[in-house]
Amino acid sequence: MSGRLPSGLLVSAMLRRANDSGGFGAVLAKGDAQAGGILAVVVEPGGPERLVERGIGPDGNPALIESTPADDLIGYWQKRRSRDPDLWVIELNVPGAERLVAETILCI
Repeated sequence: MSGRLPSGLLVSAMLRRANDSGGFGAVLAKGDAQAGGILAVVVEPGGPERLVERGIGPDGNPALIESTPADDLIGYWQKRRSRDPDLWVIELNVPGAERLVAETILCI
């Protein structure tokens, strides 16, 4: 997909938006600034931590995919990261975190 924004820019935008909304965002693992994938730990008030990332939906278009493991969330993303050192891992703790991620990383 040509014309896709650099991953570092998308991560910065999500962190800024979380902060501007009165929440918190942090980089847990820094990936490739240009083309690294982005795995987001989303924490919404009163809800469980979940992992979401950009993937391909059933219709072939970019979609937000949830990949939450049953037990060890930290171990899961660390294992993913060991296989893909370009992967960004961020945490967003803000109301509407999943929507914020979708609006940011699904932009083309």
